[in-house]
Amino acid sequence: MDEIAQRLKTTSESCITSYEAWEEDRKSNDRRESLIEAVHELRKVAARLEIEIAVSERNEMASKPIPIPPHRSARKRDYNAERDVNGNSAGHDEGRGNMRAPEGGPPVSRAPRRRRTVTRPAE
Repeated sequence: MDEIAQRLKTTSESCITSYEAWEEDRKSNDRRESLIEAVHELRKVAARLEIEIAVSERNEMASKPIPIPPHRSARKRDYNAERDVNGNSAGHDEGRGNMRAPEGGPPVSRAPRRRRTVTRPAE
């Protein structure tokens, strides 16, 4: 039997024994302290078991490739589709510095916006 299984068995038996003793005399501080200590030991064993499970899952997941989420794989396909044979972006209109809209709409200007000044009427 491995170490965790042995500790689990021993601490659970100790916890049951302490609980039964405390049930007989709930006013005894010694029995209460013994039960609290047994429960604490049981928690430590349970925490160690959880760590072992997590390590096992991590090792298992390391052997499997993580799938690419659908929204990421679609974005990658769209990016590759916009490239021509030479690897140049197909989204630029040559010489104008404008980008085509994604659905083939009119060019979108990349120039900075001008500030509009508002003149107030004289009072």
